[in-house]
Amino acid sequence: MISHTGFVLASYGAAIIVLAALIGWIFIDQRSQRQALQELESRGVRRRSETKMDNAS
Repeated sequence: MISHTGFVLASYGAAIIVLAALIGWIFIDQRSQRQALQELESRGVRRRSETKMDNAS
């Protein structure tokens, strides 16, 4: 009987590495998007959704 333990463990390990990389990328991108948004807001650019909410009330 052939043991597939090595293949299964390697597959799980690769999947964990890929998922960790994707999660890390999401956090890094979120930080850069927030910084870009803060920069735009400091220059006076406002969100379109913000003006719609102001006009509704």
